Amino acid sequence: MRVVVEADGGSRGNPGPAGYGAVVLDESGAVLAERSAGLGVVTNNVAEYQGLIAGLRAAAELGASDVAVRMDSKLVVEQMSGRWKVKHPSMQPLVAQAREVARAFDRVSYEWIPRERNQRADRLANQAMDEQAGVPRPEKAEPVRREPQQPEPQQPDTAATQSPVSWTGAVGEPTRLYLLRHGQTELSVARRYSGRGNPPLTDVGRGQAEAAARRLAKVEGLTAVVSSPLGRARETAQAVASATGAELSWDDDLIETDFGAWEGLTFTEAAERDPDVHRRWLGDPSVPTPGGESFDQVHHRVRRARNAIVSRFGGANVVVVSHVTPIKALLRMALDVGPSLLFRLHLDLASLSVVEFYPDGHASVRLVNDTSHLG
Repeated sequence: MRVVVEADGGSRGNPGPAGYGAVVLDESGAVLAERSAGLGVVTNNVAEYQGLIAGLRAAAELGASDVAVRMDSKLVVEQMSGRWKVKHPSMQPLVAQAREVARAFDRVSYEWIPRERNQRADRLANQAMDEQAGVPRPEKAEPVRREPQQPEPQQPDTAATQSPVSWTGAVGEPTRLYLLRHGQTELSVARRYSGRGNPPLTDVGRGQAEAAARRLAKVEGLTAVVSSPLGRARETAQAVASATGAELSWDDDLIETDFGAWEGLTFTEAAERDPDVHRRWLGDPSVPTPGGESFDQVHHRVRRARNAIVSRFGGANVVVVSHVTPIKALLRMALDVGPSLLFRLHLDLASLSVVEFYPDGHASVRLVNDTSHLG
């Protein structure tokens, strides 16, 4: 799907009280999503980049693959296009963050437009700055009641009709994902790369799956169990579905990383077999394993899975049964952090993590790597 992102940011004082706005449009110009927020005291450039990042994330939430970004910031457009260098050290992390978000798409283009053509995003940015300063929104006039032959569709004002659910300011009913790693296999006992291979659960692993299922059976309102199709995840998911009565389905995008030639090897064996590739793979998420996948590729398909789950079960409680890398990818999305999390976060077998994704783009991590049910 191709979309247009219009984004803007502003600072009243530079640096001063700041905010951003972003709008996602389809090719006909219809508004698909809006994002805005106050940023405290920052510079214009920071606010503009935050607007871009928010717009790209909104496009990703919608499942876009081709994004045309339009902004009136020459700096952002030229830097993101790679024509201008990022000289200021304080800006480099923001640029890196924007590029990381952009990697989720098949194609992203950047176009400078004059300010008068960016009024929608500018309005949202100024509205965010006003609200941050405590300036109330103007009252909307009561619409004149008519009975036209073809009633015009009205876009709901989400921020006005729903109240924030927490101190984060997140709006709407979240989709809560219970992220469950599968139980033990022989390869996990031996600490070997286990990607697309299909080892069954051990007796211990089946016991872990049953323990996790008993815990999840106590959660009220579980709607569905969505699992990787690999056997070890299937066995774990089936135990959960049986205990909870929730609908069970499979999603190929939740499968573990394809480790290619390293399948079944230990960390040391893989490093000895391909020392240069292994070293680069640990430091660069775009580097694939020999004959396998890169972490960027995994992240892209897991984002697609997340979007499909949220689209299908929006506002519900869903158990996601998967593997180490896909679960870490979902935690990365919720925490909005870079790929270093892949190497700094430990997830035990049959561990449970909980994340929430809100319809306005916010996210919340409520639990990570809990194994209390394994007692």
